[in-house]
Amino acid sequence: MKVLVAVKRVVDYNVKVRPKSDGTGVDLNNVKMAINPFCEIAIEEAVRLKEKGVVTEIVAVSIGAKVSQEQIRTALALGADRGILVETDVEVQPLAIAKLLKAVCDKEQPQMVILGKQAIDGDNNQTGQMLAALTGMSQGTFASEVVVDGDSVTVTREVDSGSQVVKLSLPAVITTDLRLNEPRYASLPNIMKAKKKPMDVMTPEELGVDVTPRVTTLKVEPPAERQAGIKVADVAELVDKLKNEAKVI
Repeated sequence: MKVLVAVKRVVDYNVKVRPKSDGTGVDLNNVKMAINPFCEIAIEEAVRLKEKGVVTEIVAVSIGAKVSQEQIRTALALGADRGILVETDVEVQPLAIAKLLKAVCDKEQPQMVILGKQAIDGDNNQTGQMLAALTGMSQGTFASEVVVDGDSVTVTREVDSGSQVVKLSLPAVITTDLRLNEPRYASLPNIMKAKKKPMDVMTPEELGVDVTPRVTTLKVEPPAERQAGIKVADVAELVDKLKNEAKVI
């Protein structure tokens, strides 16, 4: 079974992001970049399935600028077999990403596609669902458990009321939730081996996909600072402040 895993280059989750001075976007100068945490979970799940003998090949795919090769190499160090970079300097949006992934799926014919449920930069939670719609594949989103059995896969989904179990026929698209697994760290030997693993580079034009953005960001600014809260001694003081200072009662 071949599995396609999408990985996205994002600002490291430990970094406090700041907008540019002109408000046109996020300042990425000298900022540490990393694989989107949900994508790391997707890679880990694919590697675990390979270790169980269910998966025979893992292909890591990223869409973005040339520097995204760094995140593909990390995925290769974590256990992926080869990488594909769809190189573009355009800030691609979910629908364009889904179309590009569909084009890659048409070439690679994977039996399963695993993605993070969302990226921590855009927080859109759209690409997996769009990819499933475009390819006609079954979909299991927000997965907290994945069990492959022959030509089907059972996915336990995180939903508002608890969990839901769905059985999907392969090929299928699966998006990962936090409870699915805990990603491993790449060992130094595997990091060195990753440098020799193959990586193909292609462009949206070669795949026949228009990645022109459909949504324009008008302004980016930090959240407004809020006044610090205070502690009150008793209910009478609370009511007094709500009435005379906050004027909400």
